[in-house]
Amino acid sequence: MDKIRTIDCGYVEEELACAYLIIDGDRATFVENNTNYAVPLLLDALKEEGLGPESVDYLIITHVHLDHAGGTGKLISECPNATVLAHPKAAPHIIDPSRLIKSSIQVYGEENYYKLYGDILPVPSERVKTMSDGEELSWGKRTFKFLHTRGHANHHFCIYDTFSNGIFTGDTFGIGYRLFRDEDKSLLFPSTTPTDFDPEEALLSVDKILGTGANKAYLTHFGVWENVPLGASQMKEGLAVMKNILVSAEKTGLEGETLVSFCENRVRSYLEEQIRVRKLPYGEKEERFIGFDAKINAQGIAFKIERSRRSKK
Repeated sequence: MDKIRTIDCGYVEEELACAYLIIDGDRATFVENNTNYAVPLLLDALKEEGLGPESVDYLIITHVHLDHAGGTGKLISECPNATVLAHPKAAPHIIDPSRLIKSSIQVYGEENYYKLYGDILPVPSERVKTMSDGEELSWGKRTFKFLHTRGHANHHFCIYDTFSNGIFTGDTFGIGYRLFRDEDKSLLFPSTTPTDFDPEEALLSVDKILGTGANKAYLTHFGVWENVPLGASQMKEGLAVMKNILVSAEKTGLEGETLVSFCENRVRSYLEEQIRVRKLPYGEKEERFIGFDAKINAQGIAFKIERSRRSKK
């Protein structure tokens, strides 16, 4: 049996974040694991495919943002034969997540943090393997090739799968919710969340993805994107807009929440205009999703501006 299954992790809302279960014969690999609360869903999916936790060889995380890797410690405790594959800069944070937990509580507040993520467990260091840029790993009929892709996070990689000719892109290839999918009118846009947004590096990473020749992108937000050249074009346009917002916001001299609000209004306006141009539906749920991403993208842009200002003092 060979398949790649999309698993809705139920994070915040349905079809907002997913993980992938790759099955090759009687062996399994997870790409992304979302949060502790998603782990039972991942194990249920495995069971539905006729496999048990002992059949899992790898847990691959694209980066350590908690909607991608928060459940790693809990999941590996359930999978006795699994090894975590991570970016060299991501590995320390899953082995000792204390700094990650502290910074996340500062962002979300303690009550909301635990509601979203629960108690994040450390991963034993001997069960973690780091993957270099361009490194390849043979597994069953496939070869996984790991590409370091900065721009969204400095500790991010994408995974090209030779067997499916697809690439697991984490957040590097943006956000492409099913809510905004309608054949050639589908919308894909960048994720500029804190703390490492870099528009120039993000553009280079999009070209890296194109360079693999993959004919599909496995997005974490959300599901399989079938037209990679179209997605790349939309990503490049969106990154140019995010960079322009950054430049104009920096010139205002605003700071704190006022700076975030300035950026948020402009990110939201861009996304809503893209939805209008494509004549995509925009009801209550769509507006919530766009509001969520406008806010978090704005926070990433504002963070970059304020960090740049501090470095110049």
